[in-house]
Amino acid sequence: MSAVKLTIDGTELEVEAGTTILEAARMLGVDIPTFCYDPQLPPNGACRMCVVEVEKAKTLVASCVTPVAPGMVIYTESERVIRARKEILRLMVANHPLVCITCEKTGECKLQDYCYRYGITDSEYEGEVKELPPDDSNHFFIRDMNKCILCGICVGKCQEVVGAGAIDFTKRGFASNVGPAYEDKIEDSTCVFCGLCIDSCPVGALVPKSGIGKGRPWELEKTRAICPYCSVGCGIFLHTSGNEITGVTPDKESPVNRGQLCARGKFGWDYQQSDQRITAPLIKSEGAFIEVSWEEALGFIVDNLDRVRKRYGDPTVMGLCSPKVTNEESYLFQKLIRSMGTNNVDSYTRHCHAPAMKALRHALGSTAMTNSIEELVGAKALLVIEADPLQTHPVIGYRIREAVRAGAKLITASETRVGLRDIAHCLIDIKPGGAVALVHAMANVIMTEELYDSKYVARRTEGLEKFKQGIASVTPELAAEISGVDADVIKEAARIYAGAESAAIISNAMIDGHDSGEELALALVNLALLTGNIGKKSSGLYLPYNENNLQGCGDMGIMPTVLTGYQSVTDKVVREKFTKSWQVPISKEPGLSVESVFCPQNQATVKAMLILGENPAACGTGSEEAVKILKKLDFLLVQEMFMTETAALADVVLPAAAFSEKMGSYTNTERRVQLNLPAVEAPGNVFPDWQVIAELAGWLGFEWEYESAEDIFDEITALTPQYAGINYSRLAEQGLQWPCKTEDHPGTEFIYEGRFRRGLGLLTAPGINITPGTGNDLHGDEQFPVEHSCGCVSDDMKKHSVITYLK
Repeated sequence: MSAVKLTIDGTELEVEAGTTILEAARMLGVDIPTFCYDPQLPPNGACRMCVVEVEKAKTLVASCVTPVAPGMVIYTESERVIRARKEILRLMVANHPLVCITCEKTGECKLQDYCYRYGITDSEYEGEVKELPPDDSNHFFIRDMNKCILCGICVGKCQEVVGAGAIDFTKRGFASNVGPAYEDKIEDSTCVFCGLCIDSCPVGALVPKSGIGKGRPWELEKTRAICPYCSVGCGIFLHTSGNEITGVTPDKESPVNRGQLCARGKFGWDYQQSDQRITAPLIKSEGAFIEVSWEEALGFIVDNLDRVRKRYGDPTVMGLCSPKVTNEESYLFQKLIRSMGTNNVDSYTRHCHAPAMKALRHALGSTAMTNSIEELVGAKALLVIEADPLQTHPVIGYRIREAVRAGAKLITASETRVGLRDIAHCLIDIKPGGAVALVHAMANVIMTEELYDSKYVARRTEGLEKFKQGIASVTPELAAEISGVDADVIKEAARIYAGAESAAIISNAMIDGHDSGEELALALVNLALLTGNIGKKSSGLYLPYNENNLQGCGDMGIMPTVLTGYQSVTDKVVREKFTKSWQVPISKEPGLSVESVFCPQNQATVKAMLILGENPAACGTGSEEAVKILKKLDFLLVQEMFMTETAALADVVLPAAAFSEKMGSYTNTERRVQLNLPAVEAPGNVFPDWQVIAELAGWLGFEWEYESAEDIFDEITALTPQYAGINYSRLAEQGLQWPCKTEDHPGTEFIYEGRFRRGLGLLTAPGINITPGTGNDLHGDEQFPVEHSCGCVSDDMKKHSVITYLK
């Protein structure tokens, strides 16, 4: 694109053609006031505050919608411009409640700031004023439309970014307003309470209830943290007054969420301040828990672990670690278990994703998500199948909408009604159990019509001939009978996907809700391999995890077969490396998996279990079996924030810290390692989990010397190739995506550019059973009952948080 030279306030600059005057001015650091402009929305020039004077132009122009032109000479603060802006402000103030003394937005209100900047103290315009009743019908925020300046940003965010369509402009002229249709309350609208409208409102029309009366904006501390809910890993700021959290705002500089959140991230933080928190160690005595000192609790734990290990042996001890704790805590937890002579360490939540992840490892050699979330915006075609990202991972849903606005073609295919249907170019409703047939038939069309990337397939895949034979019989007509989808629609979907320059597939890592979860994942891999859509930008496979740090949990070796970085325990060189670092021998025998211990046919000999943040006793349909197994243990230690169903069965319960109370890193679903900072001190006698694990290790006789979470992370990077180039200093900026093997490496945006971890990608014919592998990746190969799906990970957050009010 050609460059354009222009002059702004006497300074010459050169920008790309198509750049607006406002964008060019901001490149120079020139602050042009705006109300209605938001970089995430199409500019509309509605408020006129951004007007500037252009030489030889007859009128002032709105800088947010006017592109630069060669030789243009612009004045952003001329007498004419200032006079116009003052007039706009007087008109606004004439119908705006001047209650700035008590307004919660004071200090962050653009109207206040601009009135101060241009000396506007009142307005000579008199007449009717709005007197609308505030809407406080919902649990989260108050809508005072008397303060609304009709900038339209909230409407744009609701309609364009989120797609909720809860609000729009209503009525005309002086009666114009923003709100739900028919003047309904926001509680009765399609609002999803994401909070984007609140965070983008330039005045005090939208105010979160949680922060009212808790302090002015300049009195609050803002601490950068990572949202603890899903695996997107949104950047947030925790607002605190004293030792109390008063609210959350999104991090606009985060490359993950770019200032966007969902309801959980925006409002689901108050569980941390619940009076139901466990705040001291508890020991069960005669069926009831009593508070004890840390010394008494640690002594009791050591005595019982020593008893079990001496009587039954080290392999009868097992550890279960939550995918919601930090990388540092996951690392120390598996180090503690392995230091006791066993590789029996796992995550109960892991098995929920096992079938899909097993399929990915079989075909590609690894289970990590191939591409970055931001890359979705550049995709030319998107297949969303058996997933509802607007519900499970809303920010990914926002990116899909953004891609469609940019011209991408969207295919949605699901057995149930899901979000994004309103913008789909090809909308497919599947009969139960028909998803696999649908995808295989799409592959059949791609092969039959020679839409596949023959050069890519020849160079980077294997198994083509067997695949051709297997896929030939799965015609669109046959799939139509199985899936209930018309054959012509199947063909259309295949052509859209295969015909795009870059195409991405978005599904769910928990697509194991039926027996075909494994085969569906393999079928999706086939589509991506056939069309060359793995190993390049804005393509790939997106199967995001539900839990915020499940990727990091696997990276840190919370699996019975591998240490950190998926280094096999059966590899002598690997064991020697860790033995030298830890000063303890590492067992060469793979440990027991969670599947083998908690399956109905359990023959395992586990006698003692340490559980950090997991809740097997309330985990899906397998909870009854889990309770039976937990009750049989000789000793059960649980470290937890609340008295969960599993904690209630324990012999000892240790209090756990919330994410806002500790330093540490998390690795999101796109392999991005991010740093979380503590915002408040933990209540009562609670300490960060890594300190508790390290203290327990000392009581067990292991000589660990950690002064901080950073010390632990440095040890992780020294032992983990994928993390070798990452440190806290670098993470303080924006986070880094592994693999990042040197300190000058920028991180890896997408993987498999040159080769797959297994070498060649494997095309898998329909109906092929996967043979068990080594298990040296994020998920093991053990079978687990399909109906065993985990829905408990965030239960404690839900029970003790305002998100219980969400429908």
